[in-house]
Amino acid sequence: MDSPIPPRRAAFLDRDGVLNRKMPEGQYVTTPEEWDQLPGAIEGLQLLAANGYRLIVVTNQRGVARGKLTLDDLAAIHGKMERLLARNGVVLDAIYFCPHEANACDCRKPHPGLLLRAFECFPSLVPAESVLFGDSASDVEAARRASVPAVRMPVNGSLEEAVREWLSREAASAERI
Repeated sequence: MDSPIPPRRAAFLDRDGVLNRKMPEGQYVTTPEEWDQLPGAIEGLQLLAANGYRLIVVTNQRGVARGKLTLDDLAAIHGKMERLLARNGVVLDAIYFCPHEANACDCRKPHPGLLLRAFECFPSLVPAESVLFGDSASDVEAARRASVPAVRMPVNGSLEEAVREWLSREAASAERI
């Protein structure tokens, strides 16, 4: 019996401003109670999963470097996020985060390190068949450096709307081939 073919594409998702409400500039989500899921996030993730995308969060978490939260705090926040998503049938394949200050590493977006780590861990993934959903220029630049198409969303926008637009463009491209 043949084993199933692993997915070739991933949806890379920024966290703050895409999956949960982004705090004002200079402030950070530091507790699970502050993690406020955005409308349309679950629906967008469900659409991506239904269309064969691995779901991988890639998030800068400079608040750790600045002492605003610990790695344990971050794990608790991600635990809450994963539990809420699981209640709605959404399972993340991975969460990659950068806990460093700017210019201290190669994993902090706009560097592509978080995406490259995902490609190492999931070798069947193809960058050109994947997509990143983010709300900042650094998200888009990280995707470009990893040869991944990107969708720049408004901060705290609807992931569901962004995914529907992406899937519609993908379908239109496939029809032209």
